[in-house]
Amino acid sequence: MLLLALAICASAAGFWMRFQKIWLRIIHSKKDPGFALTHLGHRSWDFFWEVLCQAKVIQQRPLPGLAHAFVFWGFCAFALVSLNHFTAGFGCAFLRSQFYFLFAAVFAALVAVSIFGLFVRRFFVRPVWLGAKVSYESGFIALLIFALMATYLGAFFVPDTSVAARVLWWLHSLCILVFLPLIPHTKHLHLVLSPLTIFLSRGEFSAIPKLEGDEDFGLVTGKDVTQLVSLQAYSCVECGRCTEHCPASNTGKELNPKEIILGMRGYLNELGPASESPLLGKFNSMEAAFQCTTCGACEFQCPVGIEHLPVIVGLRRGAVNTGAWEDEYGGKLFNTLERSGNSLGMGSGERAKFIQKQQFPIFDGTQEYCLWLGCMGAYDPQGREIINSFAQVMNYLGASFGVLKKEKCTGDPVRRLGNDLVFQQLAEENLENLQQNKVRKIVSICPHCVRTISTDWKDFGTAPEIEHHSEFMARHKDKLPKSDGDQVTYHDPCYLGRYRNIYDEPRALIGNLVEPPRSRERGFCCGAGGGLTFLGEEKGERVSHARAKELTATGAKTVAAACPFCNSMLKDALAATANSITNSPPRLVDIAQLVASRLNH
Repeated sequence: MLLLALAICASAAGFWMRFQKIWLRIIHSKKDPGFALTHLGHRSWDFFWEVLCQAKVIQQRPLPGLAHAFVFWGFCAFALVSLNHFTAGFGCAFLRSQFYFLFAAVFAALVAVSIFGLFVRRFFVRPVWLGAKVSYESGFIALLIFALMATYLGAFFVPDTSVAARVLWWLHSLCILVFLPLIPHTKHLHLVLSPLTIFLSRGEFSAIPKLEGDEDFGLVTGKDVTQLVSLQAYSCVECGRCTEHCPASNTGKELNPKEIILGMRGYLNELGPASESPLLGKFNSMEAAFQCTTCGACEFQCPVGIEHLPVIVGLRRGAVNTGAWEDEYGGKLFNTLERSGNSLGMGSGERAKFIQKQQFPIFDGTQEYCLWLGCMGAYDPQGREIINSFAQVMNYLGASFGVLKKEKCTGDPVRRLGNDLVFQQLAEENLENLQQNKVRKIVSICPHCVRTISTDWKDFGTAPEIEHHSEFMARHKDKLPKSDGDQVTYHDPCYLGRYRNIYDEPRALIGNLVEPPRSRERGFCCGAGGGLTFLGEEKGERVSHARAKELTATGAKTVAAACPFCNSMLKDALAATANSITNSPPRLVDIAQLVASRLNH
């Protein structure tokens, strides 16, 4: 009994000595401004669904996900068994139910098979997104878990009082006691921290935290790293799901969202949260931070609740707001928005001419909807075609609408690039304009505008209710002509799908749909988001070209999009990649154009 007590104390001390250092780094990090432990019902559901049910783990990678889930459920089932195991060593066993022992034995068998499968996958199959470096610590821990299950199952086949039973008992004990102090040293720390990470989410997809005071410039040094960022950095399980789905990583760029989080962890381990050394440098590069399209695939895929986008945008904020980021195209965009109020740099007179030519009614407060043109709808030729088509649909449905005499960019590109000053100016001017015009409902063809107005402007005021044009048309689909039967493939815009959870509405307007390999939640980005459409030529393969190849390979003659930025990126990409697959590119249209084309039939 004394030997067992000493072994338990040594194991617990080994765990705490390492875990305490990590926990103190998290606690001593800056408090998250604006964070509040609200919406407990929603948080509890997320905890139940994502932690206890392992739903996201299984949904996104069914076979390895199920294997991981069995290991997790096995650990849960073994909690009582392990506690009883050690109390029995002191003559205080409390678990008498043979049924429960058999129940745990079923899970022990499932865990043994699952951990063996995961071991083979990591060390022999070795998917590229797991990384080139093989973690031998992970292999050793997999061996411990397998041995833990084997020794438990083996005890069923020997007499309780035999020498073999005692040997198995001690081997089982050693597996647990050796495993415990290894947890804080490895990625298996997620076993302790990830349930907390999921429960303490920011409560909204890609929620960019509000800056606090005039001295808050974003993530500049260790002193700016918040408790949530630190907690998430130490929760990373290094599974590579974010890397697997990242458009930048998939097209040969430096950015790897997993390495962004691990870089943050490396910084905290080496320098701590009180350091004044820059976050961008040794552990994370400026180039990688500004290659993100903010598509949200990483954040959506993460099984342990890591919110990559607030970290990446935070690093951009720190670089832009302190003047550390010097980029010709970025500087030109910032100046253009300050000078002309639109991201394309055109005079407001061009917008007025377009409105006059199309004879759009001016919003005067009597119409139900304000049709938000946005930069693309007001100035881009393709965007104007989409606006015209959607206006035809609204007129066909008898919906009353008008457009504003004046309108500025919502600030989406500068918001994602990290220029808070320009974004605030644009948001406040637009909010004042909407209030003066007594706008109550807005409809927009641009998912980026919808997201920015509905969510990002909240820091500066209350915006009117807004919806995407796919939502508007889907709500009235029974009044619209049906599809003519031609095959159409649909590209999911990231800011409509992952950001707004709108997947069915555009599809309801298409009819004969051919899905590309990556669609809905797993849809692949067009490459325009995060302000990247304004930053010049990208390194590696163009994201839009990679997506265009997938869409063309479906064989559909028409590609439908639901975002003017996607439309702009894919137009050139479809033409450029057509020769490698087919002689001519498929026709590219917005869903509004698709619906409008049926109105005259």
